[in-house]
Amino acid sequence: MESSSTAPQGGSRREATRQKLYEAAVTLIAEQGFSATTVDEIAERAGVAKGTVYYNFASKSVLFEELLRHGVGLLTASLRQAAERAAGEGRGRVDALDAMIRAGLVFIDRYPAFTQLYVAELWRTNRAWQSTLLVVRQEALAVVEEVLREGMAGGEFSEEIDVPLTAAALVGMVLVAALDWKSFQPERSLDEVHAALSRLLQGRVSGRA
Repeated sequence: MESSSTAPQGGSRREATRQKLYEAAVTLIAEQGFSATTVDEIAERAGVAKGTVYYNFASKSVLFEELLRHGVGLLTASLRQAAERAAGEGRGRVDALDAMIRAGLVFIDRYPAFTQLYVAELWRTNRAWQSTLLVVRQEALAVVEEVLREGMAGGEFSEEIDVPLTAAALVGMVLVAALDWKSFQPERSLDEVHAALSRLLQGRVSGRA
């Protein structure tokens, strides 16, 4: 979750501080849960004063809400870039989806704690940030939905595909498989996991053998 190097110096410093707070918060909350994590602990882990947390975020809840926006925003950008790169290379929509699967795995490999938190929060409905989570989730799914619709329009995919459900299924497949990989099969390489998911994609979405 890197900050932009093109921002003004003051802005870069603030983004660097916010990045430290994001990383501290995601690590602590992954370790002990949201309710058990205090602002004091986040500040200590980030190496900043407690007042710095409140200078950047009004509360712990706001920090976590912004963390969700930040993390899912990075995932969405990764998916979009993968699809655009495939299109720029003249490849089809199946290949674009495959590239997006790999991009998702790379993201999760880099940010496993954030991914674990994101998946856990999807199942909770009593959080103050639930509406924000739904918005950022849809932004990520919209990138996949766009590729599916383009594939249907171009005759690559069946017109019977339910686009929203298929997009959710593909993203869910990557999230769950990657978390299982990181938790229970860490000896496997990213290439192995990608190959397995790629075969599922080729058979279940494109209809190819």
